[in-house]
Amino acid sequence: MQPLIDSAHTSDGPDRGEDGGTNAPDTPVVPARLRALAAHRWFWPVALLLGYGGQVVFRLVLSIHNYFPSVHADEDSYLVIARVLAGRSATELPVGVVIPGGYPLLISPALRIADSPAMAYHLVMGINAVLNALVFPLAVVAARRLGLSRPHSYLVGTAVALVPPVVFYSQFAMSDTVLPVLLLAWLLAMHGWLSPGTTGRRALYAVGMGLAAGYSLATHDRGGVVVALTALVLVVVLAFGWAPRLASLAGVGALGVSYLGAQLLAGFVRSRFKDVPPSDVGNKVFENLGDSKYIGTIIARTFGQLWYFMTSTYGFGAIALVLCVAVVFRRRYTVAERVVAFTMVALLFGTALASAAGLADNDRTDNWVYARYCAVLVPLFLVVGLAALWRAGVRALLWSALAGTVLIGVIQLSVGAYAGSALKLWVSPWTVPDAMFLASTWDGLHMIRTTFGALAVLAACLLLRVAGGRRVVAAVVGCVTLFAAYATVAVTGNVAQPHAKERKYQAVGMAKEAGLRKDDNVVLDMDLDWDARMSMAYEVYWGRVWSDDLKDGSNPPQEATAYLAGWAKGALPQASWPDARPGWHIAKFNKDKGWVLWRRD
Repeated sequence: MQPLIDSAHTSDGPDRGEDGGTNAPDTPVVPARLRALAAHRWFWPVALLLGYGGQVVFRLVLSIHNYFPSVHADEDSYLVIARVLAGRSATELPVGVVIPGGYPLLISPALRIADSPAMAYHLVMGINAVLNALVFPLAVVAARRLGLSRPHSYLVGTAVALVPPVVFYSQFAMSDTVLPVLLLAWLLAMHGWLSPGTTGRRALYAVGMGLAAGYSLATHDRGGVVVALTALVLVVVLAFGWAPRLASLAGVGALGVSYLGAQLLAGFVRSRFKDVPPSDVGNKVFENLGDSKYIGTIIARTFGQLWYFMTSTYGFGAIALVLCVAVVFRRRYTVAERVVAFTMVALLFGTALASAAGLADNDRTDNWVYARYCAVLVPLFLVVGLAALWRAGVRALLWSALAGTVLIGVIQLSVGAYAGSALKLWVSPWTVPDAMFLASTWDGLHMIRTTFGALAVLAACLLLRVAGGRRVVAAVVGCVTLFAAYATVAVTGNVAQPHAKERKYQAVGMAKEAGLRKDDNVVLDMDLDWDARMSMAYEVYWGRVWSDDLKDGSNPPQEATAYLAGWAKGALPQASWPDARPGWHIAKFNKDKGWVLWRRD
């Protein structure tokens, strides 16, 4: 298969490059005994399975000890929806709107079989590890599609699967765990559909593409960009006849079925949360895009998303972006390569733009520069960027790196000039973990230091590539792999674990101290700590919760068994519910933590 990045567009020939050797640039130099071992049919399937197992274990070591949600209100809402999809009773939805149920559907078995919230969360972390580690084999396949040998593809897949943007979110019950897997599978299927082969084979790829796109929509609102691009590509391909019509129509059918499935799943979830409105993120995006007063802010925030994306990939994402743009406009590449390259670029800009337009209208630092939304695209571009170390010649590689560096610098200056002092406000480490790691500090956002940190990693890799030729690239990617693993461990230790630790009391300590049972029905006072209110929807595992202010004279629901009220310092516990209804009494309270538990007699 013709590679997406081909050394033919450089001064280095495919058979004799700047190394002076006679091997093809992607032919590994390995001992004869190892070559003989690798020649066995079972070797690479076993190696792939072992590598995948290692990725799963790595994730389990980092996250299996977690036993409560700490990213509010996202985690709590996904877990509550998973509880409903597991066949258990409904309760309050913490996020306040009905969000897609694709990810909760995947983790729902954990809430079906576990009899406690802690055990269920442990199982969710296990499911996350199994799902998220699928980035590894898919990245290996993607590297093979780019023309790399099996050993080199294996190295690239290992590096890509270990970077913090891929692993970090799998340590929480969040849809970002599985989105990178879906998007990799989606693009690989698109490439297979547009590549030469039998009609039946290409139809299967088209079906896979349509199903992956639809499930992306069922998983997160960002999937709307994926569905729109899939529909666009299908229309164009059908119009120009770039693939067998039957294969393309199979893709149309699969996209339609998966879109309908996503709507049916959303409808079922809405039916279980009748008093909760559906998410209006999509409407908000179009409203803000159509309002001229927001255009400058949206553009700056889009640039901020792109800056973070390119620095979190150590600059390789910028190289990949430049190369993809070049491929789109060069006719010597195949239709599959050009369409996939266009789709990658459009997906990156579309995701960044839609995310920026859908953010709240305030000056929070993480609205200008945020890690999460484009992080799911890191594997796609990082595979291309690392493959370029082998496939591109020195001249093309350096020009791409220069263009990418200029792009990073320009968008950083643009964001800084527009956002101004908003970038100097306090920012939660959870929202910009890679930036803090690259800046060698965990005390705030330092864009210049982060940029220098990312470009230093890129410069070191390029320097070794130029000095040692292609023969050293395997060692370079091996170093990137070790660096990625170290970065992920560092981010876990300095961001993920402290983030959860700070919210432990509100998530599990308060419920335990108050004596709440998993089958209680609890009214949560609106004056109660917000983190605690978000957590209780999950911690009250079999019962249900309501958020209400009973101090205004409201009656608690008939089935309520407890009322967890906020308590102002200096007041008596009885003041937390001055007009307490007959049959209710104070069971416990904590004046330091500011809560009072009332129970029905």
